Amino acid sequence: MELKFLDPRSLKDNPDKARRSKSSPQADALLLATIKAVGIVQPPVVAAEADGGNGFVLDEGHRRVKQAIAAGLEEIAVLVVPRAEDGGAMRSLVTTIAHEQLNPVDQWRAIERLVALGWTEEAIGIALAQSVRQIKKLRLLANVLPAMLDHMAKGDIPDERQLRTIAAASLEDQKEVWKANKPSKGDPQVSWWSVANALAKTRMYARDASFGDDLAQAYGIAWVEDLFAPADQDSRYTTDVEAFLGAQQEWMTQNLPKKGVIADVSNYGEVKLPPKAERVYGTPKKSDHAAMYLDREGKVKTVHFRMPEAKKKAKGSDAGDSADETIVVSKPRPDVTRKGIEMIGDLRTDALHEALSRAPIEDDTLLALLVLAFAGQNVRVDSGAGGDFRFGGRFGRHAAALFDAEGKFAFDTDTLRIAARGVLMDVLSCREGISKSGIVAIVAGGTIGADGFLANMGTEDFLSCLSRPALEGSCADTPVLPRARVKDTRAALVEHFKEGHFVHPAALFAPDATSIAEWLAKSAVTEVEDDDVPDAEDVGGEDQAPGDHEIEEGYREAAE
Repeated sequence: MELKFLDPRSLKDNPDKARRSKSSPQADALLLATIKAVGIVQPPVVAAEADGGNGFVLDEGHRRVKQAIAAGLEEIAVLVVPRAEDGGAMRSLVTTIAHEQLNPVDQWRAIERLVALGWTEEAIGIALAQSVRQIKKLRLLANVLPAMLDHMAKGDIPDERQLRTIAAASLEDQKEVWKANKPSKGDPQVSWWSVANALAKTRMYARDASFGDDLAQAYGIAWVEDLFAPADQDSRYTTDVEAFLGAQQEWMTQNLPKKGVIADVSNYGEVKLPPKAERVYGTPKKSDHAAMYLDREGKVKTVHFRMPEAKKKAKGSDAGDSADETIVVSKPRPDVTRKGIEMIGDLRTDALHEALSRAPIEDDTLLALLVLAFAGQNVRVDSGAGGDFRFGGRFGRHAAALFDAEGKFAFDTDTLRIAARGVLMDVLSCREGISKSGIVAIVAGGTIGADGFLANMGTEDFLSCLSRPALEGSCADTPVLPRARVKDTRAALVEHFKEGHFVHPAALFAPDATSIAEWLAKSAVTEVEDDDVPDAEDVGGEDQAPGDHEIEEGYREAAE
């Protein structure tokens, strides 16, 4: 075995070579690029001609020699071996079959080694005849959980979009998702779609932000670079949606025009203008107003609208009184976001149910609460609290507790109290949505002292739902002073309330007088309805149906 340097053009093809089909243009281009960049790493194997000539025949490395000639190399290193009896046919076959393409994980590890040695991604791309995008994609594997990498090394690789999503998630999140989606012995394949979907987070891009670095720092926004975005646009993003929207809201408040309003949007993403406002699609006049709002992507949008002119005053009116101009009051960012409102609803409901389960409640109060609960906006006579209405729905189990073993309607006071509390817990709810009872649940919670059962709200999850003024207002009566950055203020409050207890005023069971008055006005019994309500003297009178008296006595005994 001898190493020689020969002109690649002088080498002859082996007629017994194993690979006869043409290689793909892409593979040839890759090999040519590597030869130009680093030369031939593995010398081709040659043997002397069988007829005793001075030439050499290729045993293996035909593609390398061909691309070396294309690269213009005048001389290459070759490994000269003794001539085999079969002309090198077996050696060519074994070598060809033994070659295996590196899997992506091994490619990534090799690329990381080159980067550590000083190679740039551009230089690696040129040497491997691959795009920089492909090199960046492979380098995403550095952010993937090692357990996932071990599986990918077996050849089960997610697509580029899924890999981007997985690599963008934290290792802690990847670990939890992998536990639920890792392959089993019976099914070795992984549903990468499920993995990526579980790790996907909404991205808010810096190019859509109207606020600057000062508000970004104040809200603790850390931009992350999207490696696969087009090079001609700002590809930074954040997954902290609440912080992004909060900064956008504060920017709108700071930059609101003189005749401006911060508007909401409908479920369809359309801006909600003030009543009687007419949207202006052309060039606005000086007297027109501006409405700023956030679209579904969190971008700040502005539309103009026009309010109807005030009617002219009749003759004889005070000349000095000019028509009052319609005043548009800007709507600042709410103290508590929608997510915070939903959290308050859940916490209130848990506290209310805990109070109904444990707090001391007098019998007359319990009876009054039952009447109050069924006035809630979530109560339907046809279906109750859910389930099959033909069998009493969810309330059936409470009613069934009032029957004895023989099927008779018989119960003691303690059983009735337990059943009544259970019904109240099923009916009364502060959760957002169709199950919400409305103001009656707030009144009930205030009556039984449910405030004392509210959980600690001084957590990262809840405090991140507060606006900057509301968050700084939460520092009152605490040694915590507001920081320059909202994120730092929130972290200090979380640390302070870790051993304490914080309840936001918006979560307290304290209905305002206006809401009570409006509800009472809507719920007032009309004169027509009065006719349907029996008088006290009519109950148990001559017109009473048989059996009514006994039932009435049963209820009276239960109340006593």
